[in-house]
Amino acid sequence: MAAEAISPELVGTEFGETTRSWTDNDVMLYAIGVGAQPDGELDFLYEGKGPKVLPTWAVIPGMWAMGCVGKYIKMPIARMLHGEQGIEQFRPLPANTEIRMTGRLSEIWDKGEGKAAVIGVECTAEDKDGPLFKTHSTLFYIGGGGFGGERGPSTSTLNLPPDREPDHVVEYQTRPDQGALYRLSGDRVALHIDPEFAKKAGYPDAFMHGLCTYGFVGRALLHTLCGGDPANFKSMTGRFADQVFFGDQVITKIWRTNPGEAVVQAVTQKGNVVLSQASCTFAE
Repeated sequence: MAAEAISPELVGTEFGETTRSWTDNDVMLYAIGVGAQPDGELDFLYEGKGPKVLPTWAVIPGMWAMGCVGKYIKMPIARMLHGEQGIEQFRPLPANTEIRMTGRLSEIWDKGEGKAAVIGVECTAEDKDGPLFKTHSTLFYIGGGGFGGERGPSTSTLNLPPDREPDHVVEYQTRPDQGALYRLSGDRVALHIDPEFAKKAGYPDAFMHGLCTYGFVGRALLHTLCGGDPANFKSMTGRFADQVFFGDQVITKIWRTNPGEAVVQAVTQKGNVVLSQASCTFAE
């Protein structure tokens, strides 16, 4: 199918089916890429302990669905931003497996002439033992609005932090080579490794992948709300709000709101919000 102009009629388009396999080496490398440390997180870094798999690993195979969008919608990649990311884990992810994935265009919203178009994609995965995970991602197509579609629901008040101090605050330090490590899991966008490329794109320097920040926040939620046990982790969603630069702190603030539910926000040591309108569900 040839790529077309953006249109609401494309909602529901199926991406077909693909397979992906991974090994314990892949998931341990990912864990290092999102900051896991042997002191306290050895179970995720050592095959002698499993290894266990961080639930946010699901975003790595799930990127396949985002990569399919360009086959159906004509768009300049330079005007695309990763807006939101969600994962739902149905059971702990195995360290070695082969999965079958299907995906589809889940929504297309028109934010107005000269503004963004929002394109949503879903990916579902299963292995020989049944359903594993589901991911949902949105892409912001800058300047892509004005094609005549619906604006979509307002999310301005979604998952706002309560007017009180957070119940938990987790501070993680990122490394100067965080991007160099994380990209080895498969996301090799030059923006996150090459300072010259980043400056040409209008940024002061290369900066962390949004999904790397997502992994740091996921670790904080796993260890704070789930007792470090992936079996207790159910879902996580959030919006990428600002850049994290290498060497920054990722400070995750967590408000428990209902049994098994929490609102989440991540900031850096400078106070800028980097993951907003975020939430997590978990087993108590």
